[in-house]
Amino acid sequence: MASSLAKRNIVIFFISMSLVLLLALGVYASNRLLTQWLLVRGLEQAFIPHKNDIRDILQTLEEKRKRQPPAHLSGLRLSTPETSSPHLRPDQFARLKDSLQLNSGTSAVVDAAVVFTGAPDPVGGVPDWYENNLLLSPDDLTKARAALTSNKALTAIPDMTWYGRFGAHAIMVFRPEDASEAMPGLLVLVTQSELLTSLAQPMRSITAAVGGLCLASFVFAGILLWMRFHDQVRTNRNIQYLAHHDTLTGLPNRAVFNARLNEALRLAQAKASNIGVMLIDVDKFKEINDTHGHGIGDVFLQIVGERLTTVFANHLVARLSGDEFAVMLTTTSDTGRMTRLATEMIAATAAPCVIDGREIKLSLSIGIARATDGSWRATRLLHCADLALYRAKHSGRSTFSWYTPELDAEAKKRKEIENGLIKALKFDQFHLAYQPQYSLKDGSLKGYEALIRWEHPSKGTIRPDVFVPIAEDTGLIEEIGTWVLNRACFEAAHWENTERRVAVNMSAAQFVAGESHKRVAQALQNSQLDPKRLEIEITESLLISNTDAVIETLRQIRDLGVSIAMDDFGTGYSSLSYLSLFPFDKIKIDKAFVQNLGKDASTDAIVTSIVGLGRSLDVTITAEGVETEEQAILLSAAGCDLVQGFMFGKPDTVEKHEANFPVFPLNTSGGRWFPQIQAARQSSQKTALPPKLSQYATRMTKAVDTPPSEPSA
Repeated sequence: MASSLAKRNIVIFFISMSLVLLLALGVYASNRLLTQWLLVRGLEQAFIPHKNDIRDILQTLEEKRKRQPPAHLSGLRLSTPETSSPHLRPDQFARLKDSLQLNSGTSAVVDAAVVFTGAPDPVGGVPDWYENNLLLSPDDLTKARAALTSNKALTAIPDMTWYGRFGAHAIMVFRPEDASEAMPGLLVLVTQSELLTSLAQPMRSITAAVGGLCLASFVFAGILLWMRFHDQVRTNRNIQYLAHHDTLTGLPNRAVFNARLNEALRLAQAKASNIGVMLIDVDKFKEINDTHGHGIGDVFLQIVGERLTTVFANHLVARLSGDEFAVMLTTTSDTGRMTRLATEMIAATAAPCVIDGREIKLSLSIGIARATDGSWRATRLLHCADLALYRAKHSGRSTFSWYTPELDAEAKKRKEIENGLIKALKFDQFHLAYQPQYSLKDGSLKGYEALIRWEHPSKGTIRPDVFVPIAEDTGLIEEIGTWVLNRACFEAAHWENTERRVAVNMSAAQFVAGESHKRVAQALQNSQLDPKRLEIEITESLLISNTDAVIETLRQIRDLGVSIAMDDFGTGYSSLSYLSLFPFDKIKIDKAFVQNLGKDASTDAIVTSIVGLGRSLDVTITAEGVETEEQAILLSAAGCDLVQGFMFGKPDTVEKHEANFPVFPLNTSGGRWFPQIQAARQSSQKTALPPKLSQYATRMTKAVDTPPSEPSA
């Protein structure tokens, strides 16, 4: 690129010099031609007043020649002694000289000759009057004789060479327009130097004006050319910059980073030194874009770039893709200092970003890899850093992780799972297991939650927590989720008990605003399932991204007759705000709260608050992960509606669950399902429960039964 630009500059330089040379030649040529034209006009104007005198001379010669025509006479020299011939009086030449005076008072006539155009050429072809030194060159004589035969009465032939040099003399050719063939013509050799001298000053002025105009035109053209050249240079510079830098953050791009990394690795191999690479990814950047808009997202990335360059001021920082950055460490490549830099970068994210009055949390995940010998290549080093970044993102985010050889085995395993998922979809290796949901009010079986299972032909059963995250990372979750939805609807439509409901999870990764409701409608249509029997479970992470569009799609799903449940309620930072945005039909208490129920007073208070909130909103409350009778008793005391967990049945086929129903005997005496809670509510004896459990049950019962106006115990 640089060599082509240099060649272009050289070509432009030579073109410019050629234009300058042509300009100079043009000015010079115009000066010479204009001078010649003025000189001709000046000579002709000088002879016009003497046309009659010259005509008289020529008529006299014509008459004398008619009376005494010499056979050999083709012309007469007027300034030589031969002029004493009977054909011409000597005073005629003197009168001609006196009639043409210069400004200095001297005669302009140097010599003259009369040419008889009709006379034959003398023997040898050279007339006597020419041999007698009329001071005419052969070219001038040829021009003069041609002028004599023309129709023009007066012709001036100045002496000028082809390259524009003027001589001292000029030739005046005169022959009357109405002259007969016998009338001779007159050649007069005159001085042109004095006329040239008089023309010098105006010619200089005219030449200066012409030169100035040409120069102005040249300068203007040069300015246009320079502007074009400057724009081209600036465009090339911009192209070069854009080819090597990210337009948003101004940081070097992937191409520059890879080139610099390859060069650094070669130098490190020669010097036996180490090189470190950090891959940095912005956590949940898509949610920032969806929540605040792409304009805010762009500013957010610029702030991230600024903080990276602040922490890694002496190192190469590049933006590789949308929200992925990279840092190359050459001067600081030992593990201790690299770890300290990574820690400083994580600490630099503590201060939130404030954009247009909006406070946005900044979180980064960092993967670190280090080349320790000359066998490392850039692709390998980046791959290792990417493996470390993957571990950091799945270790809670906002942290950093070092590459270890074990990560290669994990990556290989993930790749195998990814390839296996594609085959599983193709060869129908998935199936659904159902976990029952029981009512705490009467112990009845209300429905099932559909859970996907993968039976690998060689590896056996693969847990969902193993393959679902990989499916989400690779984008296969959308196809898998569609399969689950269609299969669950189809199987539920063929259950013997048509009152049972089926719940299907829909993750944020598979939910597509504006499209998901169409998939639900298609699944219902294909299966002929009653929409009231279908329940879609979502998490609040779905609502964080593009809230308005998601809520509109959820409303469209609900308009089909399908109920919407918020799964894992209470684990997010803004679940209550989402309840106000969309009227959910069910709230599911996350199993993290259920596991600590009866063990922690704050957990009990949270569960009690969720149940109370559900009652006030007229929303069904379901508790997940119920594994013990104590948890079920406390949830019943709190007023929870539905429960599911290993205590009531592990995920299995619907046929097995239906065969085992009911799990517990139903308390038909009225009241709640568990007799222990019923007894605790109706009497003061709490011996039916362990002391600690009885205490919690009583407290939760009072919290639920106390009217809003009374303080809770």
